[in-house]
Amino acid sequence: MKEEGGERLEVTRTVLPDLEEYRGLLEGIWERNWVTNHGPLCARLERELSDYLGVKHVLLVANGTLALQIGLRALRCSGDVVTTPFSYVASAAAVAWEGCRPVFADVEPDTLCIDPRRVEEAITPATSAVLAVHVYGNLCDVERLRDLSRRRGVPVLYDAAHAFGTRYREGSMAAWGDLVALSFHATKT
Repeated sequence: MKEEGGERLEVTRTVLPDLEEYRGLLEGIWERNWVTNHGPLCARLERELSDYLGVKHVLLVANGTLALQIGLRALRCSGDVVTTPFSYVASAAAVAWEGCRPVFADVEPDTLCIDPRRVEEAITPATSAVLAVHVYGNLCDVERLRDLSRRRGVPVLYDAAHAFGTRYREGSMAAWGDLVALSFHATKT
């Protein structure tokens, strides 16, 4: 919990929608008998998220780990993926589950985000991507990572589970990197 203006904020407390509004959405689902697989509510959420984040494409998936795995596949990663040791296990696990080898680069002490200098030191000819993690709303040094990506020809995938809605340079952090994975988990948003 965090003190702000004398008020306690419970960061893991679930925020629920208005029950009547939610009931109306559920009734529509029952009427259509369409729960998953690109139903109208999923399509609507993807459109609204695309507009909100200022990005062209949004794909809803079941969880952040799966989003990372899909991102690694979309980037055709193989071999080494440079990532951070300071993250939930899903970051490195997604790399391993996709048949790649996680290579760890240390973090910057002030942001706890991956250090671009350490990333550069970790890149070898076997490196196929960088998986950087925005931590506690702190963004990685996206400009230095973008420059490194362009210079070394290695794509950057961001695990932005802790940074949904974070803005940078008049825009969404989701506009940085080759792919960005977000999360709606209760402890992330």
